Amino acid sequence: MSSANNSLASLRIGQGYDVHAFAEGRRLVLGGVDIPHARGLLGHSDADVLAHAIADALLGGIRGGDIGKLFPDTDPAFKDADSLKLLAAVADKVREEGYAILDVDSVIAAQAPKLSPHRDAMRANLAAAMGIPVENVGVKATTTEHLGFEGREEGISATAACLLCRCS
Repeated sequence: MSSANNSLASLRIGQGYDVHAFAEGRRLVLGGVDIPHARGLLGHSDADVLAHAIADALLGGIRGGDIGKLFPDTDPAFKDADSLKLLAAVADKVREEGYAILDVDSVIAAQAPKLSPHRDAMRANLAAAMGIPVENVGVKATTTEHLGFEGREEGISATAACLLCRCS
């Protein structure tokens, strides 16, 4: 195999998706940022749908299953867990498997609240949790033009993609 093919063979991509329903009496946490809103997201942990989607993308890149495999929602140890800490543990697992996190990009779908004022803080939190430069983390937000569960303000979804490299 040529050296160009060897270089390409060391790259992996991962894709992640997560969704959580809105619930009364919960904080809304996205990318580790407390977002002012009347409702938060329902989940066993803090229900940070963005951090969960990114964790799933990273795990997908190393063929490590999904976040529920590492942090089952049946385990009381993860009740109300800080999802940035879970993401940091996933990033550590990626490195233990011999991969570096080169880049992460994500999209949050939510009709409300407005997320663009919080984007830079989300990027900084996520980058710190993964131990990568903030310029290597993309966060975008979109509405669904009142279509689907996000548009009806029943919940929020997030998708993420990552690029990994086997560095050894």
